[in-house]
Amino acid sequence: MIPDRIIEQGTLRTAGSRASVEVRIPWYRALPASCIEDARLTVDGVTAPAESVRWEMNGRTFTFAEMRDEVDEWWFPVDSAVLSGELAVASANEHTVAVHLSLYIPYIIIGDGEVLRIDEHDEKLMTTKEEVPA
Repeated sequence: MIPDRIIEQGTLRTAGSRASVEVRIPWYRALPASCIEDARLTVDGVTAPAESVRWEMNGRTFTFAEMRDEVDEWWFPVDSAVLSGELAVASANEHTVAVHLSLYIPYIIIGDGEVLRIDEHDEKLMTTKEEVPA
């Protein structure tokens, strides 16, 4: 629905072997974490391994397996979430960052109890910011 605004410009960060980017919901209403089926983070054509991907929202960090039954945490249109994964990304260089999201919209029934699933993709060119451990 709003794919060109998924990735927050200027938010690519590196911390050790992890890269992260802030993402916004490509929908006009809030969704519980259980409706976020999957996300992929790709930098310069290299995708973070699925087992390393983490989703942070509302101060909590999740794997996608942990989010399947998570109905108490919600992603709101005004809030950014952080998508991260194990990726070797050179600091202070310009990179092509891509995010793919798969979401379920639980209140739109498309037939036989099936709910609407949307797959959205965004890609941006940005420079990394290296985070220094506190």
